[in-house]
Amino acid sequence: MASVVLLLFNLIGAFYGGINLILHPDGSSIALSLALLKYTPFNDYLIPGVILLSTNGIFCTFVLLKVLQSSKNYGRLVLVQGMLLSGWIIVQILLIRTIFFLHFILGGIGICLIALGWMQHTFQKNIHIKLQDK
Repeated sequence: MASVVLLLFNLIGAFYGGINLILHPDGSSIALSLALLKYTPFNDYLIPGVILLSTNGIFCTFVLLKVLQSSKNYGRLVLVQGMLLSGWIIVQILLIRTIFFLHFILGGIGICLIALGWMQHTFQKNIHIKLQDK
């Protein structure tokens, strides 16, 4: 399932980046300069690391588990995760006023998760309606 692969990619990167930013708020462990924060409300990467870890790491893990369990409405959760990831990338680009290649990759993953989540939700809803009609 495509959403599983994309969710895994996102959560692994978010855990790696988030934990590194929390443990090393100066960004040195992942080669981020504090100069990138010049136009942001942040003095270091601690708060961005916490946000990254919680929204794209921990929540994404929850979504992945729901997808693997085929839980009711998991499509909505995939869609929400795609929106969170896309939102994270958009806000990051606006705040740091710089675009890196990774932004295109992660932005694309966010858009794919939104599309997949919408399709999964629509499919689940249609199956539920058809089962009720029988």
